[in-house]
Amino acid sequence: MKKNQLEIACFNYESAIIAQESGADRIELCENMELGGTTPNVFLAERVREKLSIKMHVIVRPRGGDFVYTDDEFAEMKEDIQQFKKLGIDGFVFGILNLDGSVNKKQNQELVELASPLSCTFHRAFDVVNDIAQSLEDVINCGFQTILTSGRGKNVEEGISDLEMIQKLANDRIEIMPGGGLRSSNIKLLQTKLEPTFYHSSAITDNTETANPEEIKELRNFL
Repeated sequence: MKKNQLEIACFNYESAIIAQESGADRIELCENMELGGTTPNVFLAERVREKLSIKMHVIVRPRGGDFVYTDDEFAEMKEDIQQFKKLGIDGFVFGILNLDGSVNKKQNQELVELASPLSCTFHRAFDVVNDIAQSLEDVINCGFQTILTSGRGKNVEEGISDLEMIQKLANDRIEIMPGGGLRSSNIKLLQTKLEPTFYHSSAITDNTETANPEEIKELRNFL
């Protein structure tokens, strides 16, 4: 039977170690929290990979802002995937849209194939797509294993009805991972509405960029 699991978004080395020691199942490594997470430095990724025994996904997002990329930015994303694959990571997190808010199937598929056989998560670019049902089918057809989404809300509480709808539409063809303002204070609410899944949180409870071990343990307790 499927069970709930926990992914922690880590913006630095310390958070990755805290996540592992506090019982997280997986981390998503990124930098620049103020931009919503961008591609981490390869040396940071290498250092974290050497220390972690839990699974480690890496975000590939060359900058903050929208999710429509130039040819140069797309080339950079391809290079990053090839570099990170050499480190023995477990998966990638990315998402590319067209100007009209639809999923850029060609570019996403190219990155998924480049990342193969590693798992790929379509990140919160999904929260700004123009058509949820069509975008869900496009993401599945591109070969992603997971969608990270707040359900188009500012946070998971605001997006809870969309999260429930997306999970039903997905019908076990892809994992729907709630993320965006997820904390121990609201995770129980989500669990009443959603089938067991991965949950995503930074577990940051202060003005730093570092995860709070007590918050991770608290999240873990609810799972």
